[in-house]
Amino acid sequence: MSKSNRKVAIVTGATGGIGFEVAKRLGEDGYTVVLNGIQDDEGIKKVADLTAAGITAEYCGFDVTSEDAVTSNITKIGEKYGRIDVLVNNAGGLGGRSRFEGMTTEFYRHVMALNLDSVFFASRASIPFLKEGEHPSIINYTSNAGWTAGGPGAGIYGTSKAGVHAITRALAKDLAEYGIRVNAVSPGTIDTPFHAQIKATKPEVFASWANNIMLGRLGQPEDVAGVISFLASKDASFITAETIQIGGGQALGI
Repeated sequence: MSKSNRKVAIVTGATGGIGFEVAKRLGEDGYTVVLNGIQDDEGIKKVADLTAAGITAEYCGFDVTSEDAVTSNITKIGEKYGRIDVLVNNAGGLGGRSRFEGMTTEFYRHVMALNLDSVFFASRASIPFLKEGEHPSIINYTSNAGWTAGGPGAGIYGTSKAGVHAITRALAKDLAEYGIRVNAVSPGTIDTPFHAQIKATKPEVFASWANNIMLGRLGQPEDVAGVISFLASKDASFITAETIQIGGGQALGI
């Protein structure tokens, strides 16, 4: 196993939205970027877009909720390059809405797997290769819901994101001796396809969301990508176990 001369970044859930912009930004920063997703056609297309822009990229399709798939694929990536410098655990989502009284165990397990198990599986598999990286770090995604416990029907989403907040700090403690930093970002309302349905069906509601943000606008995927670029860089070499809010002051309310 020879060690690549280029830094390597893995971004899960990177075939669209915030994840793709993060992969693009890290590619512009000089990383070889590995985009993960479950939409293979879209993944291949996005890699072609990055390649056309002069970025070294590849696609690796696997489901982040599958322990075996995560472990085997990240191990293959690590062995291929001999290192992993940055792991961005971007994959996650609401998974739907359900009140607790009627919540099925299947729904509960799905949301927890999507948001929390995925972070554990990917981080565990990456650690041996992060030890070979330069200024190595893991960057997770939590949410305001981790503090507020989520809106109606999103209680288990909030619970899973509170878990991400805790595992970020726990991993930071565990990996500090190896010089591996672990941080999280907490995006506010970002204008992505995640909100496409309400944007199309209730545009007035979508537009009103900016009224609850101190800076008076919704976030853009590039806003998140810029912060992740910083957290992955040498400039952030003394930052670990932190969560950065990227919400234009939304968390404070106005």
